Order: sequence, then structure tokens, then C-alpha cells
Amino acid sequence: MKITIVQGAFLPVPPLMGGAVEKIWFALGKEFARRGHEVVHISRHCEGMPREEVIEGVRHVRVRGFDAPGSLVVLKGLDLLYSLRALRVLPEADILVTNTFWLPFLVRSKRYGKLYVHAARYPKGQMRFYAHADRLQTVSQPIKEAIVREVPQLASKVRCIPNPLPGAVPALALGAREKQLLYVGRIHPEKGIALLIDAVALIPEEQFADWKLVVVGPAESKYGGGGEGYLAELKRRAEKISNRIVWTGAVFDAERLDAFYRSASLFVYPSLAEKGETFGLAPLEAMAQGCPALVSNLDCFRDFIDEDVNGFVFDHRSAHPAQTLAAKLQELIGDGKRLSQTAALAHRTAGEFSLERVAGQYLEDFQSI
Repeated sequence: MKITIVQGAFLPVPPLMGGAVEKIWFALGKEFARRGHEVVHISRHCEGMPREEVIEGVRHVRVRGFDAPGSLVVLKGLDLLYSLRALRVLPEADILVTNTFWLPFLVRSKRYGKLYVHAARYPKGQMRFYAHADRLQTVSQPIKEAIVREVPQLASKVRCIPNPLPGAVPALALGAREKQLLYVGRIHPEKGIALLIDAVALIPEEQFADWKLVVVGPAESKYGGGGEGYLAELKRRAEKISNRIVWTGAVFDAERLDAFYRSASLFVYPSLAEKGETFGLAPLEAMAQGCPALVSNLDCFRDFIDEDVNGFVFDHRSAHPAQTLAAKLQELIGDGKRLSQTAALAHRTAGEFSLERVAGQYLEDFQSI
């Protein structure tokens, strides 16, 4: 098959500035090419990157994009400009995959391929504009159900295929880990980092004396963070536990991120994004490195985390969520055996989301349409 992948306006591919969707489709494109398919990947051009190049069999074409703005209205306007630029360089293909807002609306010719809309965010009314698409695909059952509720007449076109792990799942690393709680992700209000700080501050110092909270991720707006002002606000909030918290800033290198996952005893992802999270790649990446995850009670995490089996869940909707999270953390950091047992099951679950397995599901679905 001839497969075209069109990424969004704000992050480049390869994922030099992060982005879970960019990371996933960069890996999927290479796997499709490895299996003999002809793949063109269109993405944002950044300074220092060639306009065109071939990476592991995938032809990359880059058009001018933008740093993410603070305004949603401006963001949609910039996405339109970018989509018009991408439209001009679309090759003839069998399948056209895109997660941009405007491109599915603009593409009407079948010479670009069957239109495959990858819905990487919670639907907010836009799905009705994509009735002409051949497939509406998302990454978790709760989001699939939300799309069907929004456009019930298109239910037959909706499919759920999970996110794959972009890298290989290594053998489970046995042995002692650092006494570290780890968060990896954007430093943004919807990610619940303020809640995590408050929870750690509630843990008695003598119980947390040998532990650290390590926060890895970008705060800059251009990377999807909440901005330098928000980071400063978080650091003021964390003054009481400044000796227990490490801020690393942005880390986009996959090997460095894997090293953080391999060092930590527990990954904590307290997202509050009720209509923002669609899957949660970071917890799955932690599980692949043998680090069990504690997540908020968002529906999307249930596709791969079973509470107290291969991971842990706390109720972020409780009347006192910081106390709820603090109690769960106290329970877990005091039970190393439980963490180790859960880590083994978490690692086994991660293997079910291998790149090879999920790429096969995509190719079967492409063929079906």
C-alpha cells in the first residue's frame, strides 16, 4: 500500500520537541515501511531540518508550521494555514492518515487515498465535519464511545486501535530501584502536578525521608506546557518539599527517558484532563520498563491498567483528592514487595502493546477499507 501520514502544525517529526502522537506515528511509519509499504510522512519543518529526507525507508516531507500559541482560536487558525500547505504536497496514495483538525475537512479527492482520521483528542463537536471520512479511529474504548455518542450515524466507521509503544519492550529489569516517585509529561495544569505536590507535602517527612519526587517534562508553551509562569507557581507551591523534589526540565531523548523509568520505583500520573486524555502513553512506557504506574481514575487508563493487579488507581474526584493521593502513596512506598510484584505484571501487559502487534492492527484496518 501507499500510505501518507500527516502530522500536526506544532511539533516536528522525528519528535525532537516531544509529542506522544508524533512519537507514535514516527515509529509506525518506519514499521509500515519495514513491511514493504510505501510511506510518506508530512510534518512541521523546523530550522536545521531538511525539507525532505528518507529515514528507515520513510520519505519525510516538511512544510512550515508554528510554535503552539496560547489562544485556542489562534491555534485553529494556524492549523488551517498549515493544513493548506500540507494539502499542496499530498501525494497520490491508498491511505491518508491525519490527526490535524482541518485537513480531514479540506480533503475531498480520493486520489490522496482513503481518509483515515486519527482522533487523538476527546471529541468536541468536530466529528460531524468528517462524515465523508472512510474511518474515524481512536486509541481507547471511552473515546470511541464518546465519538459514537457525538455522531451515532457514523458508528460503523469508528474503530479503536490502541497506541503502541514506540520502542521495543525490553526484558524485565530485576533488582532494587531508587526510592523515587516519577512523573513524565507536560508541565501543564491539566496534568495534576499541583495535586501531586500537595499530596507529597502531606506525607510525614520521616516516611518520605529517603524518597524523591522527580518531575520530567517541558513547561514551555511551545511544547504544550503551561508556561514559565506556571512552572514558577508550582515551585513556590513546592517550597515546603524543595528538598524532596527534582525538576529536570524537558527530556525528549528516548534513551534518557527510559533510564528515568528504569530508576524509579513508582510512576505517578495524576492527570485531571477529563476530556483531554485519550490513552496515556507515558504510564505504558513506564510499565514497559518495569515501573508500575499510579494513575487518576480517568476512564482511558482502564484499557491497560487493572487496579491493584498491574497498576494502581486513586480517585481524583474525591472531596479531598490530595489526601486521597497521599494515602495511596503512603500505602505503596511502604510496601516494596507489592511494588515489585505489580511491576512484573505491568511489564507483561506492556508487551501486548508492542509496535509490531499494533502496526499489524493498523495495516489490517487499512486493508479493510
